[in-house]
Amino acid sequence: MKLGVFTPLLSDKPLDEALALLSDLGVTMVELGAGGYPGHAHANPDILLHDDQQLSKFKQTLNTYNMGISALSCHGNAVHPDKEVAEAFHQAFEKTVLLAEKLGIHQINTFSGCPGGSKDDKTPNWVTCPWPEDYTHVLEYQWTEVLIPYWKKATTFAKAHGVDKIALEMHPGFCVYNPYTLLKLRDAVGPEIGANFDPSHLIWQGINPVAAIRELKDAIFHFHAKDTKIDGLNCGVNGVLDVRHYDNELERSWVFRTVGYGNDYETWKEIISTLRMIDYDYVVSIEHEDSLMSVNEGLTKAVNFLKEVMIFEESGDMFWA
Repeated sequence: MKLGVFTPLLSDKPLDEALALLSDLGVTMVELGAGGYPGHAHANPDILLHDDQQLSKFKQTLNTYNMGISALSCHGNAVHPDKEVAEAFHQAFEKTVLLAEKLGIHQINTFSGCPGGSKDDKTPNWVTCPWPEDYTHVLEYQWTEVLIPYWKKATTFAKAHGVDKIALEMHPGFCVYNPYTLLKLRDAVGPEIGANFDPSHLIWQGINPVAAIRELKDAIFHFHAKDTKIDGLNCGVNGVLDVRHYDNELERSWVFRTVGYGNDYETWKEIISTLRMIDYDYVVSIEHEDSLMSVNEGLTKAVNFLKEVMIFEESGDMFWA
């Protein structure tokens, strides 16, 4: 396995400074935002696709720090019911694919997106229950008329440009938010659809990350290292569906935390060991969204924690068996 970082947390630094910092920490891979919600501070397709000199400089900077790219990310909602919003995210997706092709990268990370509840809607409609029956009809429209057709076309475009792994982050608020919905879309579209597995978005839904890893197996293309702390008292009163702002830590049912501050070493060792058992041997990419810690402290603590739990070497022969 390789230790990586999702670099939007360092968007205030130029690429060379960000990579120097990460290299000193022992990080060997970066996940770079190339559009959409993560922005494109370190990998702007509008520049790198059209300026060979800047592209050469970009590659050289990565080589200087012996840093690999685990994926280009363009998280967004390309099936948004507002056509202008959807088109902006779709263009970010296509530009990211084209940049990946130019860099020889076969994987991008994004969200599935979430349409409206009908052709007349202007905002997304995330359905969380099957009744009243209106919601079942919404789901049928979203998946049959919008989501599956979009991702069939998007996957065809990606494959034509050498990108054969589209890793969707399972995130509430979007149609793909758990293993069931991820596999549903994968079955409908093809094996190019997989998961950017982020335990933090699963934990607060009550999903056991280890069980989810065992269910998804080779559909896991990429892994985010981010944690969630469930507040037992608040959750016991209001449940896990919480719309209060993330900075309201004392009253929320759960908050995002740096790895190790939501769940302990034992939990994370089991997560990493299960990844090894399903033959996942790629990046563990730190994403910092801990409102209680600075970027520097959250990142540093995450790196140190993961160095203790990650498995870096091949297991070798079972000489004792």
